[in-house]
Amino acid sequence: MKRYIIIFAFAMASCAGNGNKGTDTTMVSPQHTSDTAALNAPAQNMEYCFIHTEGTSNQDTTAVHLKFNANNVTGEMKWIPKEKDARKGTLSGTIKGDIIKAVWAFMQEGTKDSIAVEFKLSAQQLAQKPYKVDTNTGRQLTDESAEYSVIYKLDNCSQFKTPGTPSL
Repeated sequence: MKRYIIIFAFAMASCAGNGNKGTDTTMVSPQHTSDTAALNAPAQNMEYCFIHTEGTSNQDTTAVHLKFNANNVTGEMKWIPKEKDARKGTLSGTIKGDIIKAVWAFMQEGTKDSIAVEFKLSAQQLAQKPYKVDTNTGRQLTDESAEYSVIYKLDNCSQFKTPGTPSL
């Protein structure tokens, strides 16, 4: 278990930026608690980015930027398909153990909308429950009965950098 935590901490430190320099971001070690949920929790006051690509040539991209502060999670999410209108917006939610439940408030084709999203955080990836379409309303919603099957890889936040800013 210690090895898993060390690998997780190293990976997050090398790929994540710290928006709050000087703030303690140490992970909880096994000798300080027996709560496994706390052991798997992300370092606090840290930022993490993940990316998922799909399509015939991996041309459709979804990027997620998460910021953790205690049990609160905020961030951004972008769905950028090759030949469709993108969805870009903010995430706001909570984390309990390794499960993140949030609302993605986004803009698409000039219209504001939102959808509940659910993620599972692990050492090297983020997994999301897929969407389904409500046949009565025609709207997308998270498929609560589905597994966490949409897999995001750890990223260096390249999708969220503005030109001219230094790497995280």
